[in-house]
Amino acid sequence: MAPAPASLSAPNALSLLAPARVTSGRWNRSLSVSAAARSVTRVVSVASAAAVTAQRRLVAAAAATEMAPTASGEDGSKPFVEEMRAVAMKLHTKDQAREGEKEPQAPPVAKWEPSVEGYLRFLVDSKLVFQTLEAIVERSAVPWYAEFRNTGLERSEALKKDLEWFRQQGHTIPEPSPPGTTYATLLEELSEKDPQAFICHFYNVYFAHTAGGRMIGKKVSEKILDKKELEFYKWEGNLSQLLQNVRNKLNQAASSWSREEKDHCLEETEKSFAYSGGLLRHIFT
Repeated sequence: MAPAPASLSAPNALSLLAPARVTSGRWNRSLSVSAAARSVTRVVSVASAAAVTAQRRLVAAAAATEMAPTASGEDGSKPFVEEMRAVAMKLHTKDQAREGEKEPQAPPVAKWEPSVEGYLRFLVDSKLVFQTLEAIVERSAVPWYAEFRNTGLERSEALKKDLEWFRQQGHTIPEPSPPGTTYATLLEELSEKDPQAFICHFYNVYFAHTAGGRMIGKKVSEKILDKKELEFYKWEGNLSQLLQNVRNKLNQAASSWSREEKDHCLEETEKSFAYSGGLLRHIFT
């Protein structure tokens, strides 16, 4: 569920390397031309090898910086969002993530055979879930929910535009189905009675959509939409920064929680995956 890392191209990496400057004194007259050529070849080879090594280190460093966990708190503890991410990653399969520990319960995305009708059910239910999340933070029954208004990650308006596009193509837009309505009801209940559990769902819904969700959208678009990119998969501004802003807010909210409350939040992760998985099944079944 991590933002796509920025990349550093090979030409850019190499441009950071200053060319080696080789100086020499007077040539020994007994040195043969062939020996001189071999010497120059060795110098060039060493310089080339050094350049390639430096290039690899720079590229690796750039990737590591982008993918590195959020900096530790002032007391040296791990930010809570990193705990949330670690638990979520373990619920992936090995094919989906290096840290994954789960056995596959669905076919790989590449083998999905989606239909427009199934995809529309997924989009309609997703719109209901995102609308519910947005309404909850707008209403703010728990005062600090207000911190999560207008984060830039909101998706309901984008989905509204996408569904209108499908309507204009002649498709009938279905009503929300049980996977969506059941999840929306659960989110409403948790937001009133169990803020820590609610925040677990909030985090996983939004962050999963920016990671695996985008990949799924791309694959589905290639198969049934002639590669059209839906508004659901577009964000205004820098997505990495939007995500980081929300991470900071989540860490701030959790900073006042007890260890027991944090553990309770983490324990809700598997349930959040199950409910989101119910929506995704519209696509591949």
